[in-house]
Amino acid sequence: METLTYLFNNPEDFVDEAIEGFAAAHSHLVRAVRGGVVRAKKGSAGEVAVVIGGGSGHYPAFAGVVGPGLAHAAVVGNVFASPSTQQVLSVCKTANTGGGIFLSYGNYAGDVMNFNQAQDQLNSEGIACQTVVVTDDIMSAPKEEFTKRRGIAGGLFIFKIAGAAAEAGYDLNEVVRVANLANARARTIGVAFSGCTLPGQDHPLFTVPVGRMGVGLGIHGEPGLSEIDIPTAADLAKDLVSRLMDETPEGEKSGSGTRLALILNGLGGVKYEELYVLYNSIQKILGEKQIAIIEPEVGEMVTSFEMAGVSLTLVWLTPELEELWGKPSYTPGYRKGSLSLDLSVSNIGDVVSEEIAIPTGSAESQNCAQTILSIFNAIDRVISLHEDELGLLDSYAGDGDHGIGMARGSHAGVKGAKHFASNGAGAGSTMINAADEWSDKAGGTSGVIWGIILRYIGKSIGDNNVPSATVISQSISEATQEVMNFGKASIGDKTLLDALIPFAERLKGDVASGKSISEAWSAASAVAMEAAHATAQLLPKIGRARPHAEKSLGHPDPGAISFAYITNAVGEVLGKVDHE
Repeated sequence: METLTYLFNNPEDFVDEAIEGFAAAHSHLVRAVRGGVVRAKKGSAGEVAVVIGGGSGHYPAFAGVVGPGLAHAAVVGNVFASPSTQQVLSVCKTANTGGGIFLSYGNYAGDVMNFNQAQDQLNSEGIACQTVVVTDDIMSAPKEEFTKRRGIAGGLFIFKIAGAAAEAGYDLNEVVRVANLANARARTIGVAFSGCTLPGQDHPLFTVPVGRMGVGLGIHGEPGLSEIDIPTAADLAKDLVSRLMDETPEGEKSGSGTRLALILNGLGGVKYEELYVLYNSIQKILGEKQIAIIEPEVGEMVTSFEMAGVSLTLVWLTPELEELWGKPSYTPGYRKGSLSLDLSVSNIGDVVSEEIAIPTGSAESQNCAQTILSIFNAIDRVISLHEDELGLLDSYAGDGDHGIGMARGSHAGVKGAKHFASNGAGAGSTMINAADEWSDKAGGTSGVIWGIILRYIGKSIGDNNVPSATVISQSISEATQEVMNFGKASIGDKTLLDALIPFAERLKGDVASGKSISEAWSAASAVAMEAAHATAQLLPKIGRARPHAEKSLGHPDPGAISFAYITNAVGEVLGKVDHE
């Protein structure tokens, strides 16, 4: 079948190859490092480093706005998936010049988890780091839940303000202050006329009926919140402006004397001439209200592959924001004003990856490490078998990348386990290395959660003895609690926890009653599968699926289902070990 993302080789290599080509094409401005890209010429000593990031598939966001006057670096995740904690750390340490790190990204669960972990680690290492999360999408949550809103095209304004402030000499606290001010005054709404696809897939993540328009779309293939007939450009302009004016920040006005920054963004399939037709109607409406538009931007700023759609961002300016908005910048994908560029050889040194020492385990634990490797091979097989199914489940209310992300993670887990198990490591170290590789390569929410689960198990079982059933069940209980604490979710929120919690409880109870680990695991796995399928009757309360809650009704949560598949595969390996 025909694929709608036309140019790729191996879909799993798409992002790496895109970054390599991007950096080669713009070597005078950027260079690739582990985890993303940085400016080719490092910032001044003591300057705040503005590091932005998110998933791929949105060019020129995020890598395309790295350069003088804007971001110092961008962390680049897989397509529509957040970067991993390890990627964020690598890019931040490369970009750091001693003035601290300012992080900014869209408000999505996976991004928040991974960037927060990196921020905590940077601060613990003495590198000052603070964050402003972009929350401009008015359709993703009501006004009173502003902090729950998604970040979409308005992020460009926040990034531009932060970058200009850093180059103007603002310290970290002041960059955070002015970026928060920008975010509090930015409002965006998006519409879509068609969906988009992931590289290698032969169907869109969502569809819009011919002649209809989805209102309130996301930029990761999330469908709109409602559908209406496609209006004329003039009527669409009236609707978009009206909805945004209803969101006027408290204490501000939307009439004579108001000064607004404006971003009219094409999402990939709506071309510039069409955008200018729409802008013509927008500027007339605002002109009639005697509202001044300050340095408008019309074009593709935050895309979603070939999605046919547009978004309109309005920002209520203060004198400070207006001055920073007008500062020049020069990046591969966004340019304003005039800058004198220093095109001398890069002075940036990449973060050197330290070779991880492989601790030698006891003979018993080394044998157990081979079982760990068998377990990861079984996990990889079952995820590969169900990858398309998991992606489809995720597409009903999310971005459709859960299967791809899990496959990347399980492939990496096998490699990590094999490397350690083949070189004398014990079971615990083998598990921990596999966990780290999984988390790094998968990215996203599932990547960080599976990293937590697997790491907790690895730390508990150690490298000296064959772990008892009690140790295994207790480690999973502790990992479950840590996932709850970290992700701020609980049972009933339609997440992986809806399968993990009953699994952990049943496993612990059966082990305490004297059952072997394989017997207890088998029973707990059946409970997990039943609980995972029962999530079809739940509405999501957190994550990307939350704004599209009703669309997920009748479909189980992909994270819970993948967890159940994995526990079943692990149970089969444990059963074979028991019978050997």
